[in-house]
Amino acid sequence: MAQENLSVVLHAKGDLRLDNRPVPEPGPDEVLLQMHSVGICGSDVHYWQNGRIGDFVLRKPMVLGHEAAGRVVKVGSEVTHLKAGDRVAIEPGVPRKMDEFFKMGRYNLSPDIFFCATPPDDGNLCRYYAHSANFCYKLPDNVTFEEGALIEPLSVGIHACSRAGVTLGSTVLICGAGTIGLVSLLAAKAMGASQVIISDLCAERLEMAKELGADFQLTVTREDGAQQLAKKVEDTLGAQPHVTIECTGVESCIQTAIYATRSGGVVVLVGLGAAMTTVPLVNAAVREVDIRGVFRYCNTWPMAISMLASGKVNVKPLVTHRFPLEQAVQAFETSRQGLGIKVMLKCDKNDQNP
Repeated sequence: MAQENLSVVLHAKGDLRLDNRPVPEPGPDEVLLQMHSVGICGSDVHYWQNGRIGDFVLRKPMVLGHEAAGRVVKVGSEVTHLKAGDRVAIEPGVPRKMDEFFKMGRYNLSPDIFFCATPPDDGNLCRYYAHSANFCYKLPDNVTFEEGALIEPLSVGIHACSRAGVTLGSTVLICGAGTIGLVSLLAAKAMGASQVIISDLCAERLEMAKELGADFQLTVTREDGAQQLAKKVEDTLGAQPHVTIECTGVESCIQTAIYATRSGGVVVLVGLGAAMTTVPLVNAAVREVDIRGVFRYCNTWPMAISMLASGKVNVKPLVTHRFPLEQAVQAFETSRQGLGIKVMLKCDKNDQNP
């Protein structure tokens, strides 16, 4: 095994470098992975540009990357379900202890959770990476490494739809057609939504949404009023949607989500914006519109793998740009400029295939 472990390391706000780090040794319950495909997430770019997200502040150099898949090259002494050569998708959030959230199956809410590329925890945008074997999921032969890496964003969509109660016949409004809006669309359709309407400022993203199965696309402008947009949604669908999945975090979009959703329906907030937001809370209260939060995901990888393996969900069109690991800074700049949808970094210099 090569002892070179090229890693994409954020040293400080705006200071992104390619460093050579030691190849880690897997612990008893870990596996060492030769990384293959790692997607760049908006949060990676945000840390690079701002050095923090909310209370998570970069205080020491950190390896970026958490949308990832790779190949097992070494297993720890206690690992029995994986072996060298297995292709796996990585769930980046690993509980550090069996607390009350772990016990009730909501380990994503554990305050002590390890999470790749969230300070102070290193991510996996590197050649070699060690991770808990229990949070590595074997990929079927017909699922590519890139699809495996895209399970992470897809999981956000699955979790959002689960929190919203999307089921057979649901009508769904999705605010925002970025990566998370698009995977929410894919998940909603796979989980039985009969009609999905998606809104965005960008015509190109709405065109992608159409290709991925959106029934209606709504082009919005920054000048549109929340109630005016809500009326457009109702006129387009012929009725107010059962569910709205808000993926932008923008105050006016959250307002639109509440006004647009039918009485007794559910609004799920996925996008993260300002800490304090003005919303028509009384409107939601008197119409019994439930407002639910989403924090990452839990227990989604098996479902996502089944969706991909069966062909129920196709995430392949989401990858619009690919770069070798050596061109990470250029890849991050491409993502920062909002070009395309998903920028994928290829970490194995001997295998740059999807």
